[in-house]
Amino acid sequence: MEKELEKIFLEGLEQNKNKLFRICSAYSIDSESTKDLFQEAIINIWQSIHSFKSQSNISTWMFRITLNVCLRIQYSQKKRRILFKNMDSILIENLHFTSEKEESNKKLVHLRHCISQLKEPDKSIITLCLEELSYKQISEVTGLTENHIAVKVKRIRSKLFICINQK
Repeated sequence: MEKELEKIFLEGLEQNKNKLFRICSAYSIDSESTKDLFQEAIINIWQSIHSFKSQSNISTWMFRITLNVCLRIQYSQKKRRILFKNMDSILIENLHFTSEKEESNKKLVHLRHCISQLKEPDKSIITLCLEELSYKQISEVTGLTENHIAVKVKRIRSKLFICINQK
């Protein structure tokens, strides 16, 4: 039984590690905190593998745990520190990019900044949407109905469009 659970864990991790990492990056301020979140998520997934009942897809189950870890850690960090102004927007304005790759990176940084300004439920939904999860999968992770997800995604996209174009 233990070997079977280990196999499920390793296969699920191999198939989803990049998406799990990107979910963590949406809730972190730098690459080091992304790695820390990712590691914490993997530990939590491993510790919970015995509760996986194969009633849902392993990826959906892993996304749910990762998202919950990110939200829990973000909440605890907010409680522990005095809020400070996020300097990302100032840094974005002062950077001078010239190459196409650097311009693309600038747009990605700005998109991440806009996503970080969203309220938590919206941030979770759009992060999962950007990972190309179906509305059904997002529904399973968040507990919202598929129709509610569809409406929320449309509204979130409008908010992001406004934020991106204020650049």
